[in-house]
Formats: sequence, structure tokens, C-alpha cells
Amino acid sequence: MIRFFLLQNRAGKTRLSKWYVAASDDKEKARLEAEIHRMVVSRSKAYTSFIEFMNYKLVYRRYAGLFFTIAVDVNDNELAYLETIHLFVELLDKYFSNVCELDIVFNFNKVYSILDEYILAGEISETSKKEILERIKDLEKREKD
Repeated sequence: MIRFFLLQNRAGKTRLSKWYVAASDDKEKARLEAEIHRMVVSRSKAYTSFIEFMNYKLVYRRYAGLFFTIAVDVNDNELAYLETIHLFVELLDKYFSNVCELDIVFNFNKVYSILDEYILAGEISETSKKEILERIKDLEKREKD
């Protein structure tokens, strides 16, 4: 199960934060986000993209200047979650036509919609890019009507 999903830039700004298991409070979330950012950014490329952290495992991947991090249960398959990150990036790239950090900042509601269509309550609900993007387009159409 996915505990939380973070999208952070190199400077440590959190651009997307989706928590599926509630943290105690906002200060705790901010502390965890800062600590995770420090670990992920300072980690050498010679190491794997998996870090055991507290009572879960962090799976992360860097795309350009953005770090995508998922916290999962210790016994979950890390490679499956690397694929999860990659598919999410492909969804963003297809939706925004070559996504960049500014697309995420200025269209955060669309990014959350895409994430919600892909991951529901900490579990992957749909893996078809075509199906997810069709649902998003359908939601946009309904919003306009």
C-alpha cells in the first residue's frame, strides 16, 4: 500500500503531496517532507532508488529537476512502484505535452485529478494511460457543461 506520494524540486519545494495514511499533523508532514528531501537529494546515483525509512520504504526517481517519491510498506515490490512513478510521469507528459515544473505548479488541480484517477486510497486503481486520460478529458468536458 502506498503511504504517501511526494513530488519535490531540487530546492526542496514540495510541488505535490498526497497522503493516503494520515500523519499526526501538518508540522509532522513538513518535517517528514524535509527529511525525505535531504535523503533523496544527497544520495549518490551509485545506490539504488530504494531507502528504508522509519517503518516503510521510500521508492524515488528523478526526472530533470523533480524528485518523485512514494512511501510504501516494507514488504511491497520496489520495482512495481518504480514503474508506478514512471507511468505517472508518462501520464503528465502526455496530458501537458512535454510537462515541466511550471505545468505542475499552475495546474495542480489537474495533476491531482490525474493522480486520483491512477491511485485511489493508496492502491493503484487503473494502469491504462488511455483510460486515465479519457476519464480526465471526460471530467473536463463535464466541468464545462
